[in-house]
Amino acid sequence: MLLKFTKMHGLGNDFIVIDAVRQQVSLSAEQIRLLADRHFGVGCDQLLLVEPPQSQDAEFRYRIFNADGGEVEQCGNGARCFAQFVREQGLSDANDIVVETAAGLIRLSIETNGQVTVNMGVPRFAPRDLPFTARLEAMFYSLDVAGQTIRFGIASMGNPHAVIVVDDIQTAPVLTLGAALEKHIRFPKRVNVGFMQIVNEGHIKLRVFERGAGETLACGTGACAAVAVGRRRSVLADRVQVDLPGGILNIMWRGDNEPVLMTGPATTVFAGEIDV
Repeated sequence: MLLKFTKMHGLGNDFIVIDAVRQQVSLSAEQIRLLADRHFGVGCDQLLLVEPPQSQDAEFRYRIFNADGGEVEQCGNGARCFAQFVREQGLSDANDIVVETAAGLIRLSIETNGQVTVNMGVPRFAPRDLPFTARLEAMFYSLDVAGQTIRFGIASMGNPHAVIVVDDIQTAPVLTLGAALEKHIRFPKRVNVGFMQIVNEGHIKLRVFERGAGETLACGTGACAAVAVGRRRSVLADRVQVDLPGGILNIMWRGDNEPVLMTGPATTVFAGEIDV
């Protein structure tokens, strides 16, 4: 199968984007792992499929597969690249695009400056929404992980996140602690782990260990989840600059029952064909 693809990134969080509207695409988990391999394939954190919608309320269906071949519910950086891709490919000329994901409908807006704003929906904090095994909903939870007791908040942005506040993200044990918490038995579907350093109420620094991908240069849903957890603690404002290793995202969340809005860039790197 000769497959056309486009390589894109959102702040270094990189994707293989495939048009499944105008070409037939059927990929196994093994084939996705090969495409994602940085030595033997194209290389990416996630593979994105652009498909025809299954809902009358959407223009496209947006599917996300991690580098390990597993399908996941949501990806914020990928959503921005999705919007840029359908415009560049002539699949849509709209500035506002509604797409369906495994987590529900999201709205993508292309700004006049070329940045993309994504309405990421209302964050959810109940343990069952991640899922996370807990008797009661709480602001923070504690787990014994890798020989230490870890305190963290949780949030679902359509996918599960645990957020740990740290003094310095440069010295935070992202790789070891992230890997251990990602697969903890109390997260039945695994979890993305964010390490948040609060600079001030309008500015945080963040590193994210993503399930199925490891640490990435940027995580859009992770930025949204970190701001939501910080806002619930009343330590962050409703507009927050999030510094990630790959660049800056701007997140706005006005509070309960309101959607999180994420704004940032999307970049096309190259296009090609590969025989899978």
